[in-house]
Amino acid sequence: MKITLLGAGSTVFTRNVIGDCLGMEALRDSTFALYDIDGERLKETQVILEAIQKTIGGYGKLEYYCGVENRKKALQGADFVINTVQIGGYDPCTITDFEIPKKYGLRQTIGDTLGIGGIMRALRTIPVMKEFACDMEEVCPDTIFLNYTNPMAMLSGYMQRYTGVNTIGLCHSVQACTERLFQALGMEDKLEGRKELIAGINHMSWLLEVKDKNGNDLYPEIKMRVAEKMNDPECKDKVRYDYINHFGYYCTESSEHNAEYNMFYIKSKYPELIVRYNIPLDEYPRRCERHIREWKTEYAELMKSGIKEHKRSNEYASRIMNSVITGVPYQIGGNVLNKGHLITNLPENACVEVPCLVNGQGIRPCYVGELPVQCAAMNMTNVNVQLLTIEAAHTLKKEHIYQAAMLDPHTGSELDIDTIKKMVDELIVAHGNYLPKYH
Repeated sequence: MKITLLGAGSTVFTRNVIGDCLGMEALRDSTFALYDIDGERLKETQVILEAIQKTIGGYGKLEYYCGVENRKKALQGADFVINTVQIGGYDPCTITDFEIPKKYGLRQTIGDTLGIGGIMRALRTIPVMKEFACDMEEVCPDTIFLNYTNPMAMLSGYMQRYTGVNTIGLCHSVQACTERLFQALGMEDKLEGRKELIAGINHMSWLLEVKDKNGNDLYPEIKMRVAEKMNDPECKDKVRYDYINHFGYYCTESSEHNAEYNMFYIKSKYPELIVRYNIPLDEYPRRCERHIREWKTEYAELMKSGIKEHKRSNEYASRIMNSVITGVPYQIGGNVLNKGHLITNLPENACVEVPCLVNGQGIRPCYVGELPVQCAAMNMTNVNVQLLTIEAAHTLKKEHIYQAAMLDPHTGSELDIDTIKKMVDELIVAHGNYLPKYH
């Protein structure tokens, strides 16, 4: 079996996923093809993976491919392809996504999923994903493509609608949702044996049902404890708790993410909201700089002390591949096209996040039905932006970029149309060759 990882210079993620695979009997003898365009980062990945390989028995074959000219070789005959690329990186593209909007008075926290930052990230990533798809359709047409790159719904939605590649979008937020909520609320004793239903869209899926092992609804207790937490000035999850108060349900992704997915919390006319809800503006740039520093330190320490073991991660990838190969069923939260109206009150061409059953037949999304009307309405404010961004990438019409930005809840609530168009134009120029030519 062959497993290809695109963006293998993302060393920590690659270490986790490939390390997980090397520890599973059904996967450990695979050929692992590691591809990146950054030779230095790929070399770091090689050093780490070969050390892990030795510590857990020397299983598997590791191959390394650097540069676009070697991408087809990396993909040739792959049974699974994992995507974790970041086009343009932190410097210059993420910096651009934050600094130019800031000039216009538009502040962001993460900027990788929605908002003007998410739109621009999608527009520079989709052309590369299209190239990936062309290669895969030629050299590994039956592969399963596991996409981890953000903006998840836009990228996965494009692949599912406009390519022939069997694509599933994967995120960390679904499997961590209830556990982190219960830990924060002091309800850890309710985790074992719980039953839950989570569905919606990526980074805004809803914890629709959660019951304890005896079938008791846990939302009344959650709401009681959340009311107490909202009075805590140190609480860092107030946006999502506020969702419970006003929309009735908790959602999957963090409060710093969700602060910018709507028009409610980051408002220049109401600066006191930033303090009240503990919203960390410009969080993603700080996080990137911290991760870069921490990785340099960690890598130096690993080179000095050596790698002794690999601790299994929480990533879905190895579990999905293991289930497909062995036939042992496994359930995930996956991002799939809403074909057949898996969620009945969201459009069929939307990319939705629903429970999926994985087995020897592949990945099968499950029917959810109707979301609470207010949850579907919140999702649609994001879906509108996602669909318009995909349309812009597909048609290369600049008007659709303008429209996506105009209809983005946060951007549209802060800026007028003329200013939005001026900001988009400046971003397009700043991104230069990272974007195709729009007309």
